[in-house]
Amino acid sequence: MRLAFMGTPEFAVPSLAELIASGHEVVAVWSQPPRPKGRGQKLTPSPVQAFAETMGLPVFTPESMKSPAAIADFVGLEVDAACVVAYGQILKTEVLEAPRLGCFNLHGSLLPRWRGAAPIQRAIMAGDRQTGVQIMRMSEGLDEGPILLSEVLPIQPDDTAASLAQRMATTGASLWPRALAAIERGGAVESPQVGEPTYARKITSTEARIDWTRPAAEIDTHVRGLSPAPGAWFEAPGPDGAPVRIKALMSRVSARGSGAPGEVLDDELRIGTGTDEQGGALRLMRVQRPGRAAQDAAEFLNGFSLPPGTVLG
Repeated sequence: MRLAFMGTPEFAVPSLAELIASGHEVVAVWSQPPRPKGRGQKLTPSPVQAFAETMGLPVFTPESMKSPAAIADFVGLEVDAACVVAYGQILKTEVLEAPRLGCFNLHGSLLPRWRGAAPIQRAIMAGDRQTGVQIMRMSEGLDEGPILLSEVLPIQPDDTAASLAQRMATTGASLWPRALAAIERGGAVESPQVGEPTYARKITSTEARIDWTRPAAEIDTHVRGLSPAPGAWFEAPGPDGAPVRIKALMSRVSARGSGAPGEVLDDELRIGTGTDEQGGALRLMRVQRPGRAAQDAAEFLNGFSLPPGTVLG
């Protein structure tokens, strides 16, 4: 089939690789424009753009897919289908209707649960036990189209957003050949979404702050669901007494220790939390200071003093 691919983050790269390996003709790739990154704020292409260029594919990076020029570029390619994975832009009707067979999206949840921008993070943060990947026909509504293929994945107790996304990306990529074969022969079964929708709204920095008055199990899912980006965070007193914002990247609920919410309990970074029927505290396993690489708790404490009794904000 003659395909267009639209995607931006690392999550989308396995899908593009699978489509190429399956023998389909990917005639062009669309991705978000290069963004400033790092200390030098150098313009850096997205993971999808970087991979596509290594494969010799033409890449379009319009600021908006709503512009007449961007729409004309897309329509002019006369593709059979468009495969979309976390592209990050709204597609107008003219784009959705341009491919001969339609536009199809790989979504990282079991719709209609977690429609929207951050389905993987929200599933972990909510304490869900399972999630999945689905290929759906795109419509004008937000992730409202019918489902063609699904694969359910368990959420492991130690999953972070990064580890879960990696498994989902690989599993999701494997669905494309089957989906496209069914679409091409006219045998795809499209099932409407069933159930009450929930929405995975974009995560804000304010929301990412850890509330130590919550039970340890809830803070644990909060930390893992936001790891590594944008990162759950808290404030700790620095060497000069000024608060330092620190990211928590991995945690574990601990049956040992109890104390006031936010209180450092020992030299293993067990932190007091709010209580529930399970009790306990939260042990921070991996953290990151501003401008530094992520560190395990023991390494972090070698260079940043947080004696027992310190209260985190």
